Amino acid sequence: MADDAKPRVKVPSSAKAGESVTIKALISHKMESGQRKDAEGKLIPRSIINRFTCDLNGVNVVDVAIDPAVSTNPYFEFDAKVDAAGEFKFTWYDDDGSVYEDVKPISVA
Repeated sequence: MADDAKPRVKVPSSAKAGESVTIKALISHKMESGQRKDAEGKLIPRSIINRFTCDLNGVNVVDVAIDPAVSTNPYFEFDAKVDAAGEFKFTWYDDDGSVYEDVKPISVA
């Protein structure tokens, strides 16, 4: 588990029914490739975010497979249609088996 991994998400607090809202999601993560060596010459184990998902009320909105060439701190911006109040669940999956999650509510005005 990357000790310094930190999800950050921006979701509007409310939307009109049927409206599309812009979601911004970033995770602070070093994305270690497994090809670098530490000061003692040992390989640093690979640890990258390999998948990102976003669900709204249990229904998948985005599911991204991430390749090893992605930069550190992967950032995603996308639109999601909001039909009902509920919550967005964001999940990042790490090669080392770690899972990072964040949940943001949204209301319908």
